[in-house]
Amino acid sequence: MSGIGTPGLIIILLVAVLLFGPKKLPELGASIGKTMREFKKASREITEELQEGEAAGEK
Repeated sequence: MSGIGTPGLIIILLVAVLLFGPKKLPELGASIGKTMREFKKASREITEELQEGEAAGEK
């Protein structure tokens, strides 16, 4: 993990609450989670395609 630490995370959370409000934070967190899942899925698919292409090129 990066060198943010606990105090840095608390400051980031407080800034997020001030910017978005406490009612919007769960919605924001859910959308960030969906985005991360989609990104991981896409990167995994690209990696698998590249590995399959390398394996086919070796034959």
